[in-house]
Amino acid sequence: MKEVEEIIAYFEKNASEKNRLGMAHFGVNVDNAYGMTTPTIRVLAKDKRFKKNHELAIELWKTNKHEARLLAGMIADPKKMTGKLMEEWVLGFNSWDVCDCVCMSCFTYTKDAYEKALSWANRDEEYVRRAGFVIMAMYGLKKHAYLAVDYAPFWELMLKYSVDERNFVKKAINWALRQLGKRNEILNKKAIEIAELMLKFDSKSAKWIATDALRELRACKVHKVESL
Repeated sequence: MKEVEEIIAYFEKNASEKNRLGMAHFGVNVDNAYGMTTPTIRVLAKDKRFKKNHELAIELWKTNKHEARLLAGMIADPKKMTGKLMEEWVLGFNSWDVCDCVCMSCFTYTKDAYEKALSWANRDEEYVRRAGFVIMAMYGLKKHAYLAVDYAPFWELMLKYSVDERNFVKKAINWALRQLGKRNEILNKKAIEIAELMLKFDSKSAKWIATDALRELRACKVHKVESL
């Protein structure tokens, strides 16, 4: 595809070893990375030739290039994203930034988002599990039409896997707990309850997730009614 060749050529021309080292410092997997900044990639994503070009996104993903996969996540069309393709892509996650970008820009807006969040959080692969909790975090940030009761499985999974000591998993659980807990008064109360339960676990990960989240959950201002 001509557009893929054009984009890869642009990445190669503007590659930066300094940026690659900086990315690695923040835990990004820089294998197959050119060192392009996220803002630069977002500019490409807004180009009318590429915006919501689902077919191009699929081809970019196949290149296995770090920045190409970030761009793929930004331009993929959630309405065209199938459950099968989501499964293929989630298995290709090898860095937290790619995981978060694809989930935040695309997966969260698919018809399968809720079920994938539950399914993936139960999976053992680090970035697959992270993806599940990133989608949960997005349910706190975006105006999804769910009532408080529909988040019950989220709380259960946060508790269950708060003992997972892997860095990118525990940080995603912490994120999900904080974001859902900041959405409204009802969810804030529940998030604090969940965090307090985590504090009782004999787990450094669970205690860190809870302690960090409670600082924000107890201090934030929240809506008194469910906001849909």
